[in-house]
Amino acid sequence: MPEASITPTLIWFRQDLRIHDNPALQAAIERGGSVIPVYLFDEAGEGDWRPGGASCWWLHHALQDLAAQLDKHGLRLILGIGQSASELKRLIAETGAGAVYWNRRYEPAVILRDAKIKEALTQRGLEAKSFNSALVFEPWEIKNQSGKPFQVFTPYWKHCLKRAIPAPVEVELKHAHAPRNWPATRALEELALLPRIAWDTGFFPFWTPTSAAAKQRLGKLAASHASGYTRNRDRPDMDGTSRLSPYLHFGQIGPREVFAAFARYDAEGTKGGRKFLSEIGWREFSYQLLYHFPHIPTEPLRAEFNHFPWEMDETLLSAWQKGLTGYPIVDAGMRQLWTTGWMHNRVRMIVASLLVKHLLVPWQEGARWFWDTLVDADLASNTQGWQWSAGCGADAAPYFRVFNPILQGQKFDPNGDYVREWIPELRPVATSIIHKPWEGGGEQLGGVVIGRDYPTPIIDHSRGRNRALQAYGKLKALRSA
Repeated sequence: MPEASITPTLIWFRQDLRIHDNPALQAAIERGGSVIPVYLFDEAGEGDWRPGGASCWWLHHALQDLAAQLDKHGLRLILGIGQSASELKRLIAETGAGAVYWNRRYEPAVILRDAKIKEALTQRGLEAKSFNSALVFEPWEIKNQSGKPFQVFTPYWKHCLKRAIPAPVEVELKHAHAPRNWPATRALEELALLPRIAWDTGFFPFWTPTSAAAKQRLGKLAASHASGYTRNRDRPDMDGTSRLSPYLHFGQIGPREVFAAFARYDAEGTKGGRKFLSEIGWREFSYQLLYHFPHIPTEPLRAEFNHFPWEMDETLLSAWQKGLTGYPIVDAGMRQLWTTGWMHNRVRMIVASLLVKHLLVPWQEGARWFWDTLVDADLASNTQGWQWSAGCGADAAPYFRVFNPILQGQKFDPNGDYVREWIPELRPVATSIIHKPWEGGGEQLGGVVIGRDYPTPIIDHSRGRNRALQAYGKLKALRSA
């Protein structure tokens, strides 16, 4: 069929904000005709999980970056605001498009919305095709011997690694054709993604939200065979993690590209390489759980935890959110989160344990706070992390395992560098007591007055641990009654 007679294709970008390894984009190019890239800001289509403030900041810059990449190839990113179905209908009428291609998402509300859109487009005689760009394996592909989804990570990932890892998709943008007339677009600023007050100033030194930055960071990690990753990944005082999570969430780099990068340097056989790739596996596992158990963003996977005796306390929650719990490793993490939109993964576990176990605040409250303040807020990973910490999810930490924030600080921030970076009022305090400054005195405190310059612990560790164990005992009693 002559190129001119083929109707245009709308390529609907979502959380796949890249032009490389993008199967929907490549399929649109292969179809022939003109290619019209589109991004629709549809808050209602996200259900109860509209992007939080930090995510919106990242999204703004990622869209800016995507538009620049497309422009180099003679294409424009068309922006729309409002319900996806209505906006697609308008664009189809304006462009004469005969096909809409997109890459799949797996959040429950989005799955329902996309299914309705695909059905409506098909009924109108249009091509409506979706592809996988976000995961190595589709959630419905991996099953245990009983044909059910895995609920323990290790056997899940062992099963996955027996399968072939798909290669990244080659996107031939030199064959992409622009339309003669571009449809109307909204300006990026009209999406109102950036904050009205400058709470994001600390984000800029910490992040470069571009696809090129993601590739650079991945390349360095893979070229070093993730050297030191296993040893340093738990040290918040070091740059020992990949910090690829926001790039993966927004699709500025894909998991297939991660595997390909490590394979290129033959790092899959190294300890660091294997450990890092297992973290990609944990992300896959989280999406499998979200797909098969769509209630888990708000309800525990283990149904008995619906009866857990939480003790919601707004004052305690607020102190935790502000980094004023009196436990330095916890407060450093919460302040890092507020300043940079990110928190070290080991510290995420420590702060979560304090909230749900010492303070008995429901895990959903912590998940919501992370959702609004993390640039890498991802419904699958965030849900899985909080349910793991609360002991109510798949492959979760036992509820009776209560992190000691003092020992955790001493073990993973032995010199207090992380604490001093994020809690400037504790910088004069001696290293020997930096993680328990309330026990110090005189010269050890360097003039810091506990209770005035920095709070005393919001709850004694032993008391908090006992409260958690008592609550767990009540749950066990209910289950056996």
